Amino acid sequence: MELSIRARLRAGDQGACGELFDEHADAVYGYALRTLGDWAAAEDVVSLTFLEAWRLRGTLHEEGGSLRPWLFGIATNVLRNTARAGRRHRAALARLPEREAVPDFTEELVTRLDDGARLAAVRRALGRLRRGEREVFRLCVWVGLDYASAAEALGVPVGTVRSRLSRARGRLRALAEEELAGGPEPADGSGQVREGRAVAARSLQGDIR
Repeated sequence: MELSIRARLRAGDQGACGELFDEHADAVYGYALRTLGDWAAAEDVVSLTFLEAWRLRGTLHEEGGSLRPWLFGIATNVLRNTARAGRRHRAALARLPEREAVPDFTEELVTRLDDGARLAAVRRALGRLRRGEREVFRLCVWVGLDYASAAEALGVPVGTVRSRLSRARGRLRALAEEELAGGPEPADGSGQVREGRAVAARSLQGDIR
């Protein structure tokens, strides 16, 4: 009898890991990109996620369905660690003496990318939510996991996923109205994306629905 990809992965079959990558890498990349707003950082998250999946393969239960919730749980943890490392990096930079700014001529080009601009604005709005609400919103709305799968990914009860998503949607509606009413906002420091608040509100309202 042919072994499932879950059983093969538990047994250390590298081919199974390759199949897992082929099936889910694009989705993990999209999740990371929308969360971080940085193409290179998102690629790093994909690599780290699958390295961690291989390292943690022995923790998989012998029985179960899709590996998608397990994999996105790992991706969420990688993103948490990435965020913490980013905060430490920014804090270290803040302690350095100020230097004369050198114009980055690529920024002007990047700001014209409408998708990137919307992404930055949505990230600003999501950044005002609690971490648990952000993670549930990203997994259920952006990734498309159902309540049970998101609960499995985050290691919380299904009821917690439901309540967090409900709160996130309610708060994001209010934040979208603020984005629509406000003026342009500068980039978040990454130098990659920048756009007015009205664009953010339109993108965010689409996600909320």
